[in-house]
Amino acid sequence: EAAGGFYYKEHLPRLGKPAELRRRVSADGQPFQHGDKVKCLLDTDVLREMQEGHGGWNPRMAEFIGQTGTVHRITDRGDVRVQFGRETRWTFHPGALTKQPKHNAFWVGDAVRVIDDLDTVKRLQAGHGEWTDDMAPPPGPRALGRVGKVVKVFRDGNLRVVVGGQPWTFSPSCLVAYRPEEDANLDVAERARENKSSLSVALDKLRAQKSDPEHPGRLVVEVALGSMAGALDLLRRRPEQVDTKNQGRTALQVAAYLGQVELVRLLLQARAAADLPDDEGNTALHYAALGNQPEAARLLLSSGCGANALNGTRSTALHVAVQRGFLEVVRVLCERGCDVNLSDAHANTPLHCAISAGAGASGIVEVLTEVPGIDVTATNSQGFTLLHHASLKGHTLAVRRLLARARQLVDAQKEDGFTALHLAALNNHREVAQILIREGRCDVNVRNRKLQSPLHLAVQQAHAGLVPLLVDAGCSVNAEDEEGDTALHVALQRHQLLPLVADGAGGDPGPLQLLSRLQASGLPGSGELTAGAAIACFLALEGADLSYANHRGRSPLDLAAEGRVLKA
Repeated sequence: EAAGGFYYKEHLPRLGKPAELRRRVSADGQPFQHGDKVKCLLDTDVLREMQEGHGGWNPRMAEFIGQTGTVHRITDRGDVRVQFGRETRWTFHPGALTKQPKHNAFWVGDAVRVIDDLDTVKRLQAGHGEWTDDMAPPPGPRALGRVGKVVKVFRDGNLRVVVGGQPWTFSPSCLVAYRPEEDANLDVAERARENKSSLSVALDKLRAQKSDPEHPGRLVVEVALGSMAGALDLLRRRPEQVDTKNQGRTALQVAAYLGQVELVRLLLQARAAADLPDDEGNTALHYAALGNQPEAARLLLSSGCGANALNGTRSTALHVAVQRGFLEVVRVLCERGCDVNLSDAHANTPLHCAISAGAGASGIVEVLTEVPGIDVTATNSQGFTLLHHASLKGHTLAVRRLLARARQLVDAQKEDGFTALHLAALNNHREVAQILIREGRCDVNVRNRKLQSPLHLAVQQAHAGLVPLLVDAGCSVNAEDEEGDTALHVALQRHQLLPLVADGAGGDPGPLQLLSRLQASGLPGSGELTAGAAIACFLALEGADLSYANHRGRSPLDLAAEGRVLKA
């Protein structure tokens, strides 16, 4: 008897009612149409999670993150089929894509240069963010002619652009695409000004200055040279110049960055403004963090400087120290009461940032998680709590520390229903899964919004080492997802050609353990199985129901026969 076809009952029209398809929109809320230009701007880990049930994940998709594609069609389920070049097409979750506005050629994240014609900018800004004299204060322009980054595209086509740490709203007509090669013909001063890592260049320029000793910015030069005598002399004669900038920095900022503690003390005694920001919003404490200068940071905090000042990216000095991996600065900042719960422009707390840095920041994770007032429930802009984020990144120390602080959060779910164990299973973080199960005592059968258990996800990604761990921990082998598929259905529908890596590669003994258990069962030919077949055989041995029919009426036996995975 011939097998029936597949169908999705929720897609069938209802008698007497017009057929409707869900209208899918992009990450920025815009509906998709055939021919739209789109980009995926997400991290690989986040995209992998979003793809579950929306076309699936293929590791090659990571190669197309950030590339421009064209919408080929919208699927019946509302997902978006995108074509890259002539031959490559991928199906994406609509929320993973950002649509290029038709009225300009700029994307979020693009580097742009503001045109430098004052009169033209004033004219073009009318009705498009308007003109403000702060865009071009004397002695030189703050925004005109400078390079910035697009952080938002408004529906009317106007753009939010951050220039030198300051956000501005511009008409797209005031902007041109920036290409680094354009700087080849710029003079040294212009290149240094626009290079975000130009601090060392600025210091070299300061030290090379041959200016008049009476020049207002001479104090910054003396500090850059490390001259206590020169700085003391200038402060005695010109105390009002203590906060004068040179190369965009004050003397206190330079001294803090260089760790010149005695000069920092001298400048503070001369009433230098510790919280005065540079053009990017960085205070002297940010500079101490940037320069890995714990003693300078300690002195600034003792003087009463703002411990939690935010720069142009909404980062505190603690964020900066964490992102740079400067453990001792982090320790000083935490000891002196810096707020460990403040979030940056992406709603990441310092601990989110430390987790993203990986095992190299383990010492920083230890320091941050020892702070009594840390908010372990903090969630970033992508909906990840700290435990979710640690599980996503495979950061075992962070997972242990967070569970020790708040084990009750082990089964907390994101908006899509994913728990920490779902994220560990999806990303093949076996040790994290072990910790969540054994130390966190998590619910191994918890379901996400698509009714998938962690076992469904591990099988879906052919993580052969995780499957026995989850089954041994009590994951139901017959639990069904929203399509009625059990883990055995999933194993037989995917990875039929993917080889089983059973040599412990990458230090993961899991696949070898699964293979050993199959061989111990007496299964003939188990050493030659593909990943899908090996996982399917293991699940069958563990009690998976071979006759369990999904919502399409297909049992694992039907799928096995069609795919020739098992021989009758």
